[in-house]
Amino acid sequence: MKTKFILSGGYAGRPNKKNDKFFKEILLVKKNKLKILLVYFAKTFEDYKRITNEDKHQFNKNKGEKELVFEIAEKDKFANQIKNTDIVYLHGGKTLRLLKILKSYKNLKELFNGKVVAGESAGAYVLSTCFYSKSESGIFKGLGIVPVKTICHYIGQNAEKLKDCPDNLESLFLPDYKFKVYYS
Repeated sequence: MKTKFILSGGYAGRPNKKNDKFFKEILLVKKNKLKILLVYFAKTFEDYKRITNEDKHQFNKNKGEKELVFEIAEKDKFANQIKNTDIVYLHGGKTLRLLKILKSYKNLKELFNGKVVAGESAGAYVLSTCFYSKSESGIFKGLGIVPVKTICHYIGQNAEKLKDCPDNLESLFLPDYKFKVYYS
């Protein structure tokens, strides 16, 4: 099975019909029982309970007949947790915090093989080769797993900021509630 990457512009936890499409896309797996790894490394621990409830609500309202099993990622178990899951959901938050943590896993791209990996805002940024983050105030190199240069929360501004990224990359401008799918 190919690896499926879904990059979202942001605010996936908020009630919005456009978010339903995002979560339905994540759940397009030919299995009836799915294990979902919720990755909250971009957030503070105090946020976990609230965002876990929001994310579970979004997944469950879009699951159809599928049975979903959720697990929250833990830094010291993360590599093994990925191996034993169908879907990896990289929640948004502090991009550079998430990037620093994910960079510590040297074989992350290989661990993602055959999985669905969804990244929302900060999660989309870290999967990209290069990104501009207004909240982090600059251009940064991501993990390069999806060969794109990205701006999330896009409102028609700052496209020129991507000029410092490699020209051979697709420019991905993701407004809130929008997503794009890639395969590798």
